[in-house]
Amino acid sequence: MPFTLPLTRRRFVSSAVAGAALSGWLGRLAAQAAQAAPAADQPQAKSCILLWMSGGPSHLDTFDLKPDAPDRVRGEFRPIDTSVPGIQISEHFPKFSRLMQHAAVLRGMSTLESDHQLASYHVHTGYQKRAGGVAFPSLGAIASHELGRADAPLPNFVCIGQGPRHSTRSGFLGPDHQPLDVLDPSRGTEFLSPLASQSEFARQYELLRRFNASFLDLHPAESARAHSSALERAVRLMTAEQKQAFDLSRESDDVRDRYGRGSFGQGCLLARRLIETGVRFVEVTMGDGVGWDTHRDNFPRTRALSLEADAGMAALLEELRERGRLDSTLVIWMGEFGRSPQITSGGGRNHWARAWTSVLAGGGIRGGQVVGRTDREAAEVVERPISVGDFLATVCQTLGIDHTRENQAAGVKRPIPIVDTSREVKVIAELF
Repeated sequence: MPFTLPLTRRRFVSSAVAGAALSGWLGRLAAQAAQAAPAADQPQAKSCILLWMSGGPSHLDTFDLKPDAPDRVRGEFRPIDTSVPGIQISEHFPKFSRLMQHAAVLRGMSTLESDHQLASYHVHTGYQKRAGGVAFPSLGAIASHELGRADAPLPNFVCIGQGPRHSTRSGFLGPDHQPLDVLDPSRGTEFLSPLASQSEFARQYELLRRFNASFLDLHPAESARAHSSALERAVRLMTAEQKQAFDLSRESDDVRDRYGRGSFGQGCLLARRLIETGVRFVEVTMGDGVGWDTHRDNFPRTRALSLEADAGMAALLEELRERGRLDSTLVIWMGEFGRSPQITSGGGRNHWARAWTSVLAGGGIRGGQVVGRTDREAAEVVERPISVGDFLATVCQTLGIDHTRENQAAGVKRPIPIVDTSREVKVIAELF
């Protein structure tokens, strides 16, 4: 009976990686090995942590409160002062309010999609999703492609937490820039450990490596090379000293408590540890299941979510500052859209894409300011509207990425800019 390589590969990955979500990020192609490490006299490369509020948080109940609006709009929360005179946010972000000097609140967000999946795809990629169209890369994949190192022992893009993953994929950039998915940040290095003994693992891998080499000689296809490289990098990660970054038990109880012991807080702590080892982009998802999608019971749910987000985000910013990394790490807080001004009969708010809020902190931006303004009911942007293109171009500029640079997608005859420039794009100059 002839040897069946796919079956042997599956057996190897199952026994050696114990179900790790390797997701293709490990499959670097040989051409990318030419990427050199930055010279000693170059500035420190920047990283990004995206705190993704899955479901769409209410801007009226977080960072754009309207205390003078009618009762049917205003809601139950009161605004509190922040460390920056004149800027107020929800009372349920007390810790973050003391760090406002490091952050910019973008109240002028206005986007084109109000469906969860379409809106998530839009703000992650900068492009609208079309059936049968090009699969565009997410911001994390773009950062991996533009800033990542091919010889890095850890992935350049990691996604942490439960929640949908349809908007975080690498698209036409290929499996080399897929994220490593870590569903439970508290698992430590368990998911990276071989089930077999070290000697048996080495024997299995050497056998598979020889089979792969023979297969590649006969079938030098791009996909086969990528798969072979993926396995090589899986082994590299599993044997790298830097994998200890995934082990949160190495942090003191005081530090872990500071972030909050929930999945989101521990995900923020893991993000900080990964950035310190050279990972370029980490996305931490908050809101598996319903999350911030508060069609009913908006106020008790938003209160609980806000307090949990406040602890994790504030601890992250404080530790980045204490460790001298805040200026080189951009932190983004956002969801796919906001919530409607009108409160429903069930005490909820519906989807709202015409006006909402995101927050940027660190990364060398000018903090302590608000950009954009909505009307009395936070229903429309009346000053400095910010499109998805504007937002992503600004993020790219903060990270040192040229958003007008073009990539060539397989099967597409035209080059594709990193950010959709078919509409006018304005970088948010106030932040620089």
